Amino acid sequence: GVGAARAGNLTFMVGGVEQEFDAAKELLTCMGSNVVYCGEVGTGQAAKICNNMLLAISMIGTAEAMNLGIR
Repeated sequence: GVGAARAGNLTFMVGGVEQEFDAAKELLTCMGSNVVYCGEVGTGQAAKICNNMLLAISMIGTAEAMNLGIR
């Protein structure tokens, strides 16, 4: 989120040619504290989608538990 971006605590999940990742890693570490090489082109995006899906599942579960508790 915005707070993590301002604090420089972002996580970058990067896919692409490993030599190009190595060249860009120094720049990415200026903006985030976690820089992870995920493999070929597109794998970083796939990892981000999986991460977002897990977050959504967790949020849905929390909302359902709150709804049940209120009832």
